[in-house]
Amino acid sequence: MTKEMQVVGITIDPATQSPIVILRDVENKNILPIWIGILEANAIAVGLEKVKLPRPMTHDLFKSVIDQLGVKLLRIEVTDIKDNTYYALLHLEAGGKTLAIDSRPSDAIAIALRLGAPIMVHDAVIEKAVRVDAASGSGPEKDKWTELLEKMDPEDFSKYKM
Repeated sequence: MTKEMQVVGITIDPATQSPIVILRDVENKNILPIWIGILEANAIAVGLEKVKLPRPMTHDLFKSVIDQLGVKLLRIEVTDIKDNTYYALLHLEAGGKTLAIDSRPSDAIAIALRLGAPIMVHDAVIEKAVRVDAASGSGPEKDKWTELLEKMDPEDFSKYKM
């Protein structure tokens, strides 16, 4: 099974100074942090803010190619996590065929934001990953990431500044 999730913002891991994209399910029950690179964080931030740049960046170029070819991005799926590495697929429809293309989640999210496609996450990823139960946020499973995310104001999830 999969859950639809939305990007609520980007924050910085205080311990490693690495960017983290924060996903939250549409039922507001789970928050899923995914550690990403700084360039990927910038690409997601540009997509979130719907910034129009004078020249296309990689994800904008991908959107243009998809649009020009008449291909549709049906959804992206975060499918697995192994050794703290996340895996994703782009599900495309082209010429009556459905294709699943391997992708890094950060790239898939940046593309989904530009194309308005749903972001889906497999239940197993939510269960295996460092996650926060947005509904309760307490109990013996509570860890430093839960505490960090609980303490953050929604404004902290907004713009990612370089």
